[in-house]
Amino acid sequence: MKFLFEFLPIVLFFGAYQLWGIETATGVAIVASIVQIAWLKLSRLPVSGMQWFSLGIIVVFGGLTLWLHDPWFIKLKPTVLNLGFALVLLIAHLGFRKNLIQSLMGEQVRMDKQRWNQLLWAWSAFFVMMAAVNWWVASNFSEAIWVQFKLFGFLGLFFLFAIAQGLWISRHAEMIEEGDKELRHGP
Repeated sequence: MKFLFEFLPIVLFFGAYQLWGIETATGVAIVASIVQIAWLKLSRLPVSGMQWFSLGIIVVFGGLTLWLHDPWFIKLKPTVLNLGFALVLLIAHLGFRKNLIQSLMGEQVRMDKQRWNQLLWAWSAFFVMMAAVNWWVASNFSEAIWVQFKLFGFLGLFFLFAIAQGLWISRHAEMIEEGDKELRHGP
């Protein structure tokens, strides 16, 4: 459910593009992203740094698209966003010795440090690859094809990577059961 909530602005962008074009779709995506964060805040649910970063990127690049009437900025947004995610992972790991993938998944999965590092590098490479693929599609194909790719291509690649990651984790990790959490953290 949370995954679908995260992709709601993309789905709304796609629908608005089909009906009204790139500028209206961009405005819809900006509003949907702001409403999404506002709903989380009003519901007293946590807003991750990744969600704030995504909101900032859509507001800046979407805003430039609307202000300058140039769709290149909204097309560039996924490249910047994915490179930003990769940089955050790598800076935290190399600069601060913090594995953010382990921080996110460490409550459910037990692995040795080498495996966590391999997973971090895999996610970093995935984000860089997604940035490069978006740049290539945005630069070499029509706006309509890029919009199709943004929804279906990105989701497809993400699902394939998630499945591959899940299979890899199942071979190299031990899942932490609910009772194990209580033993580690107390009742």
